[in-house]
Amino acid sequence: MKTIKLNIFFIAIVAIGLQSCFRSVSRVDPDEQIDLSGGWNDVDSKMTADAMVEQVLSEVWLKTHMTEKKEKPVVIVGFVKNKSHEHIDAETFMKDIEKAFVSSQKVRLVQGGEKREAVRGERADQQDNASVSTMKKWGLEVGADYMMQGAINSIVDAIDRKKVVYYQIDLELTNIQTNEIVWIGDKKIKKFVKN
Repeated sequence: MKTIKLNIFFIAIVAIGLQSCFRSVSRVDPDEQIDLSGGWNDVDSKMTADAMVEQVLSEVWLKTHMTEKKEKPVVIVGFVKNKSHEHIDAETFMKDIEKAFVSSQKVRLVQGGEKREAVRGERADQQDNASVSTMKKWGLEVGADYMMQGAINSIVDAIDRKKVVYYQIDLELTNIQTNEIVWIGDKKIKKFVKN
């Protein structure tokens, strides 16, 4: 009898231990703010994109361009260098910025980098494989007036089981013709993390 009770107790302990090892996954609203580690996350990415778009589309460079050229500026989104202490994929917030540019209808957006090369590759393929009436011609791309580039920096201050993580995201818009910086914007995020 004592052995049976001991075996039941042992089985119960093992069952509880195994149950705690199983992972639980649930779906949540993508707009819900969840910060598990205190590191850069989707909320920071969205906040950064929203702040940068609001800044860049409300600044004087846009009015100046429209007054001088009488047409919407053409923008290309370049690289954002990650100089922070952690891995940050800047493409998420840069894609949000591109989407906002297109949605605003205040600027025209052209492809850059690898995506531009993919479009050019498709155009080259069409020269041999598409009908003459549907084939896209070379030399008709829209040239960008401005390029957006930037950097993500961070500072970590930690002691014992507490840390403060500070992120600063700086973006610049450069006139490609003159190399003049026409806009500089930033977004600062500060987190206090206790373990």
